[in-house]
Amino acid sequence: MHDDAIRRIVIVGGGTAGWMTAAPLAQRLARHPTQPCEVTLVESPEIGTIGVGEATLPTIRAYNEALGLDGADFVGKTQASFKLGIEFQDWGHVGNRFFHGFGDFGPPLAGYGAHQHWLRLAQAFNHMPVLENWSMPSVMARHGKFTPPNEEAPGVTDAYSYGFHFDASLYAAYLRDYAVARGVRRIEGMIVDVERHPESGFVTAVKLGDGRRVEGDLFIDCSGFRGLLIEGALEAGYEDWSAYLPCNSALAVPCASAAQLTPYTRSTAKEAGWLWRIPLQHRTGNGHVYSSGFTSDERARRVLLDGLDGAALDEPRQLRFVTGRRRKSWVKNVVAIGLSAGFVEPLESTSISLIETAVGKLLELFPERDCRPELADEFNRVMRIRYESVRDFIILHYKLTKRDDSEFWRYCADMAIPDSLRHQIELFRETGRVAILDHGGFAEPSFVAMMMGLGVVPKRCDPLAGRVDIRVVHGHFAELRDLIARAVAGMPDHGAYVARQAAPSVSSRAAG
Repeated sequence: MHDDAIRRIVIVGGGTAGWMTAAPLAQRLARHPTQPCEVTLVESPEIGTIGVGEATLPTIRAYNEALGLDGADFVGKTQASFKLGIEFQDWGHVGNRFFHGFGDFGPPLAGYGAHQHWLRLAQAFNHMPVLENWSMPSVMARHGKFTPPNEEAPGVTDAYSYGFHFDASLYAAYLRDYAVARGVRRIEGMIVDVERHPESGFVTAVKLGDGRRVEGDLFIDCSGFRGLLIEGALEAGYEDWSAYLPCNSALAVPCASAAQLTPYTRSTAKEAGWLWRIPLQHRTGNGHVYSSGFTSDERARRVLLDGLDGAALDEPRQLRFVTGRRRKSWVKNVVAIGLSAGFVEPLESTSISLIETAVGKLLELFPERDCRPELADEFNRVMRIRYESVRDFIILHYKLTKRDDSEFWRYCADMAIPDSLRHQIELFRETGRVAILDHGGFAEPSFVAMMMGLGVVPKRCDPLAGRVDIRVVHGHFAELRDLIARAVAGMPDHGAYVARQAAPSVSSRAAG
């Protein structure tokens, strides 16, 4: 083994972030035949985790597949359902409803995106056709259908993707079992002190309440909002985004399942924030994200409970947060992943995706024991861009509102926004073009779905798209609409599909 190789990794904190970090490290490093690396995870049962119903982006599938997880086993053991996107209700204006699906609006025609031709049709026929009728995931969600796309030989009606809804605590436990089986050492204990090298400032060990010391070469901070290492020990600093994203509180509560297991997350705008609804096999996860500056906790609790579509299964649990990010997620030999690195409210289910990005980038830039600052600089650059692009996409939901029925929404309509987002909005409003500033983040169809759904209709389309014969455009999209309708009609109900997928794990649990 090379003298400078990392031999001991210590992950501080469990939960989703900790075990999502531990699992791929175990797969890659813990039992390497020539250069084994000891991976230790320290978690305290005295510190609760934010184990709520979790919704994800399609990127979770690549993460699971890289670990070699069995899809049916995962669905059964995490009580998962499938997610085609997010239904938005009362965003933009009261009574509004639109869908942000994981897919496009049909293939390009003559090299130009579908929404450009939609604008031409709207102008030519003096009415606005329903854009979502050309979106495979939107039509599937509308009818409560689900089946995976054919990814080996995809056709026009396979132009969609999907993520999952699952129980976050079950997912963490699932990955814990995976990681421990591959050599990760799990230690229970409360960290009471962090030891650092007197000259380099590197963290050398964490000390537990019972006197044990856990030494390491590389420390990964998954300690949640408190940032035990990245902030408590290394004082990385925090960039506060509350002026852009004023929500700072959440209440979460599970309720009994509804009759239909819907294949999408629902977000409903309320007077001082919004409600989430995440359908799992065994229950529905619900929450209210709100600003304490514009409503009271008791009023928020009542709004949440009144919005349930089943009996509450517990008392609402309170969470407090400040949106923003660490100024640096990697300092010396400490890398922050998950809530310790930053938090952007869960409006577009980005929390787990940000963990995936951080873990993937850490493996790509994996250091030796000296943890060269150039590696940290590159990691911090990538994570800054990703966090800021997520931030801007979330701000867009609030800023593009016509609601004036509460002080909260009037604030959102009038608030200053980052120049980067202002450019994206104005470019789309004036020309129909979408500026993608982070090519690893949300793609063009997502911006189109959100801006059009929130009422931003471009004033003009791409002039070169206008050269395509309007009769060809009309025929193309009429055929696409009919193809989608027929394909969806032949799909199974989402609930029935989930039941078939989960059956093997249910049977194995019963047998055990």
